[in-house]
Amino acid sequence: MNQASAPAPVISRSLFVFSLLYGGLVVLAGVLGTKLASLGHWPMLGDLAVESGIFAFLLLVVLSSAVAELHGKNAANRLVRFGFIPLIVSMLLLTFVIRVVPPAPFWNDQEAFARLLGQGARMQFAGLVSYGVSQTLNVYLFSKLAGEKLGDERSGLLLLRAWVASLLSQVVDTVLFITISFVGQDLPIVSIMEGQIISKLVLSTIMVPPFIWFFVKLGRRLDA
Repeated sequence: MNQASAPAPVISRSLFVFSLLYGGLVVLAGVLGTKLASLGHWPMLGDLAVESGIFAFLLLVVLSSAVAELHGKNAANRLVRFGFIPLIVSMLLLTFVIRVVPPAPFWNDQEAFARLLGQGARMQFAGLVSYGVSQTLNVYLFSKLAGEKLGDERSGLLLLRAWVASLLSQVVDTVLFITISFVGQDLPIVSIMEGQIISKLVLSTIMVPPFIWFFVKLGRRLDA
């Protein structure tokens, strides 16, 4: 068959839409992470704060789990691997714009721009490692907990599977990122980890169950 006339690969509507959203959120997670957000005061937990990128990152967790539920573990793992492309490209572009492209002479916000969006090579490496490991772990746990019933619309425990996988993957993400970023520096690393982990567990409990239900329902509606 002539290569020019070969049929285009078939991709479902939900996988196409979720992949576009996933790629955008990968980039947005790093940008939002420059702001520390307050989660308020919680009984027995105290004042909780977390980087704002967690809101986008939890949606990445939900989307990869939804793709695993709708299209299988292998499709979800490919989604995670392809997520490295926009993540690395955005890091390179930000570094190029901050360090190479000179600011306009009448623009006075270069220092603030670089301080907010610029990351050292060590933190960029930490972000890549923690993203890859935690997202892959999330897909593995979500699929493993389902067993042979992955994708079976009649099987229950969808919300529980997504919640447990999210909790464990967020703990691993936090430990990896903070350890790689700050080990060897005079910082209370364990205390930073504790605060971040508690905050992420609270947000995972609030966000993941309703969003996984929504995206799985949306995916099935898009593919109907």
